[in-house]
Amino acid sequence: MNQLFKRKPINGTIAEDGEGEHHSLNKVLTVKDLTFFGIAAIIGGGIFSAIGNACFTGGPGVIFLYMICAVACGFTALCYAEFASRVPVSGSAYTYAYVSFGEIFAWIIGWALIMEYSIGNIYIAFSWSGYFTNLLETFGVHLPEWLTINYKSAHAAFLENKPGEGLDAWKNAPMIGNLKMIFDMPALLINTLITYLVYRGTKESKNFSNAMVWIKIAVIVLVIVVGALYVDIDNWTPFLPNGFGGVMAGVSAVFYAYIGFDAVSTLAEEAKDPQKDLPKGMIYSLVICTVVYIALALVLTGMVPYKLLGVTDPLAEIFALKGVKWMLFIVSISAVVAMTSVLLVFQMGQPRIWMAMSRDGLMPPKLAEIHPKYKTPAFATILTGLVVGLPIFFTDENLVLDFTSIGTLFAFVLVCGGVLLLSPQSKEEIAERKGKFQIPYINAKFIFPIIIASIMLLVNFVYPNALPDVFREPLKNIPLIVFFIVCSVMWVLAFIKNYSLIPLLGLISCCYLLTGMSVQNWTWFGIWLVLGLIFYFIYGKKHSKLNKNNFK
Repeated sequence: MNQLFKRKPINGTIAEDGEGEHHSLNKVLTVKDLTFFGIAAIIGGGIFSAIGNACFTGGPGVIFLYMICAVACGFTALCYAEFASRVPVSGSAYTYAYVSFGEIFAWIIGWALIMEYSIGNIYIAFSWSGYFTNLLETFGVHLPEWLTINYKSAHAAFLENKPGEGLDAWKNAPMIGNLKMIFDMPALLINTLITYLVYRGTKESKNFSNAMVWIKIAVIVLVIVVGALYVDIDNWTPFLPNGFGGVMAGVSAVFYAYIGFDAVSTLAEEAKDPQKDLPKGMIYSLVICTVVYIALALVLTGMVPYKLLGVTDPLAEIFALKGVKWMLFIVSISAVVAMTSVLLVFQMGQPRIWMAMSRDGLMPPKLAEIHPKYKTPAFATILTGLVVGLPIFFTDENLVLDFTSIGTLFAFVLVCGGVLLLSPQSKEEIAERKGKFQIPYINAKFIFPIIIASIMLLVNFVYPNALPDVFREPLKNIPLIVFFIVCSVMWVLAFIKNYSLIPLLGLISCCYLLTGMSVQNWTWFGIWLVLGLIFYFIYGKKHSKLNKNNFK
């Protein structure tokens, strides 16, 4: 039992960075590169899909939600930055949990991050395929339907006799024996290309990613500038058509628009000066993307009434409604570029998490092997490509989307909690880390209770029956009740232990966002977690270096 909660020593963790030729990764990334990787990961589906649904539910006032989520993610980013400064090695939240909570929590986070990076990339690959297929259509190139849709969606369309691409694919697909040949070829091809790029090296991936970021930023700026010419300020009235409740209804879509900045922390060992550059890269990318999201939300809701934005391709929709056809082509190109850059960054993140887990003995040693020429985790990269590529044949985007969200938020909660659990620094430690990023210490002993009480009073003032209704129907509001219990516990602990305010606010913010997860989300997460724990107790616990005292 002691091993499960035994923490990995920070000094031993850092000592492993570059331990021998076979472990060395190329240190080629600057703060600019890290910022661009963050932008590449964040600006994707959040711009080209989720922003439409957020505007549809909240109207122009959705910009407040983007600000709120940016603040919540900002607290989390500061915690990631603190860890990246203290433990500048690959592994992201997995490594951070290992040095703060112990082995079992590190394993859970590492297992959960597979959902964010690998399984999440399946969804992005499907989305990329849709945009790419539409782009080909503008050039007069038409792919057969059975090569542009996944088998599960086509079969569902056949069972429902639903007209469209799925039914056409099922009827026209060639047969091999009794099996219909239906698969999403563009999704498979882009996954293969991205895997090859990541396998070849960080420098090649960096150059490709930076080029795509410049392209999509230029296109998004063009969208904002051209769209501003068609803004009708009457569309901004009322600014909060559905009240603040309508704004908050889009919290899931808006929060997921920010997922990706944490992927920067997986590149710690390839950064030239990780203790300074990683924090800057995460925070710069978050600030830039927040400004872009807010500007786009104002343009979208200003060009057309917000009720017309509940579509999967809002940027294309607004220019179609305004008759600006030449912009439709540019938006399609930008969407393909944006999705490609997201795929690239996430495909780089997953192998490095597996590499970190393998170094600790929790995964097979093959996953820690570094290619002698390309200096990348070669086998882990190929395995990631297979984990993303093979499910494309038999799953659909709706199924994999349920996997990604809860794992990410769970990781965020443990990272913020991990910063709280780190032992207070002595004056000598503070002096030693001078010039490196450190979260400013603000004693939460009295401020945190005041903030929580003020929020409760505000909610009760705006929605007088909201809090009573939660406890009047407890079975329907279990997540919120658990959240109130967590707040109460942290309230007491903050008073007793003098916790730092910023990581505490990050933890509470992410816990609140977890209350929006559906029962299905928790069910999938529970099944995935059980499978991971079985693997840990069969293999990881037995081979753990921490158990063998092999850390320096």
